[in-house]
Amino acid sequence: MTVRNGREFLSIPGPTTVPDEVLRAMHRPAIDLYSGAHLELTASCLADLGRIFGTKGRSYIYAANGHGAWEAAVTNVLSRGDQILVLESGRFAVGWGQMAAMLGVEVEVLPGTYSRAVDPAALEARLRADRAGAIKAVLVVQIDTASSVVNDIPAIRAAIDAAGHNALLMVDTIASLGIMPFAMDDWGVDVAVSGSQKGLMTPPGLGFVAAGAKALRAHGRAGLRTFYWDWTQREGPEHYQKYCGTPPEHLLFGLRQAMDLLFQEGLANVFRRHRLLAEAVRRAVAAWAAGGALGFAVNEPAERADSVTTILLNSGDDPERLRDYCNRHLGVVLGLGIGALSGKAFRIAHMGHINAPMILGTLGAVEVGLGALAIPHGQGGVQAAIDWLAAEVKA
Repeated sequence: MTVRNGREFLSIPGPTTVPDEVLRAMHRPAIDLYSGAHLELTASCLADLGRIFGTKGRSYIYAANGHGAWEAAVTNVLSRGDQILVLESGRFAVGWGQMAAMLGVEVEVLPGTYSRAVDPAALEARLRADRAGAIKAVLVVQIDTASSVVNDIPAIRAAIDAAGHNALLMVDTIASLGIMPFAMDDWGVDVAVSGSQKGLMTPPGLGFVAAGAKALRAHGRAGLRTFYWDWTQREGPEHYQKYCGTPPEHLLFGLRQAMDLLFQEGLANVFRRHRLLAEAVRRAVAAWAAGGALGFAVNEPAERADSVTTILLNSGDDPERLRDYCNRHLGVVLGLGIGALSGKAFRIAHMGHINAPMILGTLGAVEVGLGALAIPHGQGGVQAAIDWLAAEVKA
C-alpha cells in the first residue's frame, strides 16, 4: 500500500521543478533563427543574464549543461601548461579542475573538506607563496551541491587582493544563481559560469558564462580556444554565431519565461524566499538530529547553503532505504549522497520553483519515512519548520 498517487515532489538538487509557465512557453513551434523575433529573444536573454550575474561584462549562452560551461570558461582564458588553483569544499570545484587537467592545464588543489567552506586565510597564504605568479586562475564554487557548503566569494576575492596576486577569479554559480545574491562586478569576479536547470528553473541544456574585462584580455592570449566554445566566434556579425550554429530555440523560450518570473517576483524577494525555506529545512534537520543519529554535513551554520541541505545518517542506516521509501510510498524524490558522502547521506533541495507547501510536504515525508523505517531521530522536525515560517512570514 502507498499514498504516493498525485503530483510527485522532486526534491533533488537539479534538475529542479520546471514551472508550468515555462513549460507552456516552450510548447510552441520553432521560429526562423535569422528572424527579428529570434534576434530580439537572444538580445533580451543575454542582457538579463548579465543582470542576474550582476555584470556589465559579456555573457554567453551555450547548448550545454554546466560541465560544458566549465569547459567554455577554461578554454577561453587558459593555455596548455598554465597552472591553476582549485579550492576544495566538496566535489564540484575539484571536478572542474579535473576537466581542466584533461585539457593540459596544471592543476593544484587547495585541500578542503565537505564539512567546511574554503578558508580565505589558507588561500591568501598559498598565493603569497607563489612569488613568481605562476598561478593563472583560482577556481571555486559558490555553492557545492554535494556538501551543501556555501563559500564567501567576496572574502575569497579579498584574500587574492591581500596577497597581491593577479590570478583570475573563476566562480561556479550553477547551484546559486537565481537563489542567493551574486554580484560579479562588485565582488571582483572575472569569470562566472552557471546552468539552466537549478535556480533559473529551465530544463537542463543551457550553460552560461559571464566574462569581465580582465578575462576578456586573457582570452586574447588563451591557447586552448576551440571553435565551438570560443568567445570571439560568438561575437561575430551573424546571429547564428552566438550559438555556433542552430540555436536551442525552445530552451531559450523557456529561459525567457523563467527570467520573467524571477523579475516579476523581484530578485530580493526570490533570495528571501530561498533563505526562509532553507532555514525551515535546517530547523527540521536540527530537531531530527537531537538524538545524534542524523546530522548536518556542514558544521558551521553560516556555511550552510540556501539551495540544498546534505544530511548525514550517523546511525549506520542506509540512506537509500529512506530515499526508496519516500519515493515508492510517498511520492517524494530525495537527493542521494554523492562524492565522499555516497552511501552516507541524503539531500533535500530547496531551490528554484519551490514554495512552503512543497517544502513542508517534503519534510513531512522524510519524517514519516524516519518513523516507518525506525531510524532513530529527534521528534518535531516538521513542527520546527512550521514554527519558523509562522514567525517569519507575517500576515
